Amino acid sequence: MKIRMTEHSVRLRVGRSELARFLEVGRIEETVRFAPAPEASFTYGLESFAPGTRTMAVCYRQCGLTVFITPEQVALWRKEDEVGIYARVDTGTDKALEVIVEKDFDCLNRNDSQNADAFPNPSQKPVCA
Repeated sequence: MKIRMTEHSVRLRVGRSELARFLEVGRIEETVRFAPAPEASFTYGLESFAPGTRTMAVCYRQCGLTVFITPEQVALWRKEDEVGIYARVDTGTDKALEVIVEKDFDCLNRNDSQNADAFPNPSQKPVCA
């Protein structure tokens, strides 16, 4: 799973095996370590809410961030042709947080090892034999 953050947005990109694991257990996470100390790390994750939850949410805690998606969003996203889930989350300030959770597609300018767990890119033209 990859994370990209800007001032008012968070984007998670999820590979094929990660999506399979998420659909099986309802949670995935990654940790980036900056030094040996336990507090010198950042953990980010994706989790499915319990049934009945109506909106996407983001939970920030010391050294971490979790994006929560609803069961309905999960059901739509598991479809092969569904690219991602997009929402604006109220932060209690004058700026909402754009939250994007997408399938990680093959990069057309990378080699096969860098695309090993990516979804086939819909922009890639089939190769004729």
